[in-house]
Amino acid sequence: MTSKGAGMTLELDQEIRDKLLADPGAILADRDLMRALVDAREAEIGENVIDIRGRAMEALETRLDRLEAQHESVIATAYDNQSGTAVVHRAVIGLLEAADLEEFIHSLQTEIAPLLRIETLRLVVEEMPAIQGLPEDVIVTPEGSIDQIIAAGRRAPRGDDIILRPAESITKPAHAREVASEALLPLDLGAKRPKAMLLMGSADKSRFMPAHGTDLLRFFGQVFRLVLIMRLRA
Repeated sequence: MTSKGAGMTLELDQEIRDKLLADPGAILADRDLMRALVDAREAEIGENVIDIRGRAMEALETRLDRLEAQHESVIATAYDNQSGTAVVHRAVIGLLEAADLEEFIHSLQTEIAPLLRIETLRLVVEEMPAIQGLPEDVIVTPEGSIDQIIAAGRRAPRGDDIILRPAESITKPAHAREVASEALLPLDLGAKRPKAMLLMGSADKSRFMPAHGTDLLRFFGQVFRLVLIMRLRA
């Protein structure tokens, strides 16, 4: 490039000019270059004149940035969902592999919890004469206590609701170690069996939050319930 006069009028090198004329899309595809051109144009026409094309370009750039952010968010969410589904499927296979009730219950904390990347996975059952000889890893609580645990001092939800919340002091004795968030999955074992609940705990405070979806947890809980009922019948 060369400059002429005090006004700094610039002339493009003929080779560069020919390349730009042959492929003007090269400029349009470069957002930084287009922004510099628009800014230069606005400086030339002065502050009292509004360049509608420049304003339109700014609006389109803002919208493009927003769409790109949304696109990245959708991809990240889809990846997380796919990863979560694979983890739950592996955990379900682990439940089905247990040979008997003792192994089934023991595997919750030792094998299934690590698969789910959580610190606690415990079965909580209310006392009932009809249920005897449960493995020692089962937490047995007084009748009526599961509703109190689920409510944690608040109005109790429906019995089949999955609860996602920050860890409560009422469940602290049941957790294997210190946790920051927890999931409570009520289990209907039948009319002649006691109330039961599956307790999950995570050291990550954002792992179980009320706003999260519960489809995968519900699926895991349903499989767990069916396997447990079969083991109790054996």
